[in-house]
Parts: sequence; C-alpha cells; structure tokens
Amino acid sequence: MSYKRSFDEKQTQPQPPCMNLRSKAIYVTGNPDPQSTDEEGSTRFNCWCNSTQHVLGPDEDLVDRKTCVDGRDCFKARA
Repeated sequence: MSYKRSFDEKQTQPQPPCMNLRSKAIYVTGNPDPQSTDEEGSTRFNCWCNSTQHVLGPDEDLVDRKTCVDGRDCFKARA
C-alpha cells in the first residue's frame, strides 16, 4: 500500500505580517522571510509588537504571525 499525503485544510499563501511584528527568529537567522510562518515563529511567546514592546498590540490583543495581518485595526503594511 502506498502512502498518500492529505490535508484537512486548504493550503494558502500566508498574508504579509504587520511591520511592527517582531520575533526571536530575526536574531537567529538575521533575515526572516515575512511570507513564512515558520521563519517568523508561530507561537505568541516568540513574538512581540515593536510599537508596544509587549506581547499585546496597540489594540490590546495578543500578537503572533497568524493574527498580525491586514484587517487588524493596528496593522501597518511593510513599505
């Protein structure tokens, strides 16, 4: 029997993150790919908002790679 890989969710390209999102990954790799959820670190404990210097953004919601995208009130696009 051959192995067949399947996914429950549809694979989509992640949205670019907010320019204020920071992660420990930038200090490890030096140049995180903003399109990669793995590179930026996907846990809340690895991310912080550069605007607030905290794990909470200006909208007082937790920051992470999946939620700091266009549509959030405090989102700022990268130049």
